Amino acid sequence: MSRNAETARALAETVRARAGAAPVALGLVLGSGLGSLAGEVDGVRIPYADLPGFPGSGVSGHAAELTVGTLEGVRVAVFGGREHYYEHGRADAMRLPLEVLRALGADRLILTNAAGSLTPFNPPGSLMLLSDHINFSGLNPLIGEPTDARFVPMTAAHDAAIRAALRRAAAAEDVTLPEGVYAWYSGPSFETPAEIRAIRTLGADAVGMSTVPEVILARFLGLDVAAVSVITNMAAGMSDEAISHDHTKAMAPLGAAKLARILRRYLRDLNTAGAG
Repeated sequence: MSRNAETARALAETVRARAGAAPVALGLVLGSGLGSLAGEVDGVRIPYADLPGFPGSGVSGHAAELTVGTLEGVRVAVFGGREHYYEHGRADAMRLPLEVLRALGADRLILTNAAGSLTPFNPPGSLMLLSDHINFSGLNPLIGEPTDARFVPMTAAHDAAIRAALRRAAAAEDVTLPEGVYAWYSGPSFETPAEIRAIRTLGADAVGMSTVPEVILARFLGLDVAAVSVITNMAAGMSDEAISHDHTKAMAPLGAAKLARILRRYLRDLNTAGAG
């Protein structure tokens, strides 16, 4: 067993000692301004500081704690914050937390983020389900992984079955959920208008500073994964609005309320199907 696996197993035991031994069905990573959903989980909150090796998010709008419990009848592990590449230059910052999620029994992961829109059809306050992504940063969380497992196929990185279930949940809640391509830009500075034009030419529909490393790590760990963006602004050059992190935090709740309804419906459906 690798040192990473041993550490993940030990931390999973720590989590079980505090949150109970029942296996987790699904993990959920919350993006900027989306942390309120964690408070709706009937379970236990564990600060990342109590889990050695877990990242401490240094970004306002992210709560650095793991919540394990039940939401809509499904046993979930909710990561209230993530570490971004731009904080310490580590693309693999979320590897250990996701390894712990796998050790807790989960086989699927849903990621959320705040993103800038590259299309007028997705204005601030709307949502976008990721159909695919572009690793515009060129970084990769598996650099340094010594085994051949690092050569992860990404042809169907965003799981079709989870995406279909999220679309059904959105339709049931009468929430519009278009699909699109997300481009990962490393940050922390926002993109220039020229960079946005380049990304649009490449086929991106939204841009952000997270999520892609976690998708890659999830596939490496054998987790089925899907992701949803909350659109908080139009990307640089797409409108006259001033782009800032404060603006992102202010706008995120507009879409977050819709996303929470979709996720709750998805979990209810999952519970009905017997995966809770």
